Amino acid sequence: MPTYAYRAVDPGKSCDRCCQGFEMIQKITESAMTKCPHCKNPVSRILFAPAVVIKGGPMTETDRKIKEYEKEGKWSHAAELADKEAEKTKRKDLKTRALEDYKKAGYNFDKYDTDK
Repeated sequence: MPTYAYRAVDPGKSCDRCCQGFEMIQKITESAMTKCPHCKNPVSRILFAPAVVIKGGPMTETDRKIKEYEKEGKWSHAAELADKEAEKTKRKDLKTRALEDYKKAGYNFDKYDTDK
């Protein structure tokens, strides 16, 4: 259940609890509180911006195409596209991904150094 924050509408006429603000755990389907449970004076719900965490950078069209090839089992196509994009953008993650896809396609690159 979500936690909602409330604060007094008129801090001058309210108790310490609602004047400072308080939190209540409520069902999503419950209506917002309109009165403080202690002093019965009017309160309003405080809205907060949602916390959004995005890991990594945005997915490019090339990333989408590589993922599509991988999903279809077209390892050589995915590897070649990742390899070309890695050379162009100098992205190490794509270079590693290209080598993994080449291996899945049956190529043997174990004898080569991947850090160059």
